[in-house]
Amino acid sequence: IPGYGDSPPVETVVTAQGRTTFLDHVLQELGMQRPVLVSPSMSGRFSLPFLLAHGDRLAGFVPIAPVGTKDYTAEQYRGVQTPTLILYGDRDTRLAPQALQNLQHLPEHRVAVLPGAGHACYLDKPDDFHRALLGFLRQLK
Repeated sequence: IPGYGDSPPVETVVTAQGRTTFLDHVLQELGMQRPVLVSPSMSGRFSLPFLLAHGDRLAGFVPIAPVGTKDYTAEQYRGVQTPTLILYGDRDTRLAPQALQNLQHLPEHRVAVLPGAGHACYLDKPDDFHRALLGFLRQLK
């Protein structure tokens, strides 16, 4: 993610609009048509504004305890019709409950909780993670 970890700061991604434009550009460059956007943790700063602005361009959305969910209102979430799998580990007691509280306003959501998994549930319980993800992908139109 530009501007995080050891990557250099990038001026174009300091605003939600800039991050939306950046992600839109990445998807266009990759030639992706209606992808499923999987968004763990810090990537929420990119995926959430994109979802709210362009959710109709996604086949699905899989937030995994993303940051930034409190930046948007229940009303904004209710306006998104993108099928969503809210996925998290039950040992993520800080970020996951906050994300669930906000994301549950998405009208087309379902929830998968991975027992015994922490914040990086895809690393802690990869088989359970992939089972949940593949089950969601199979039911998408």
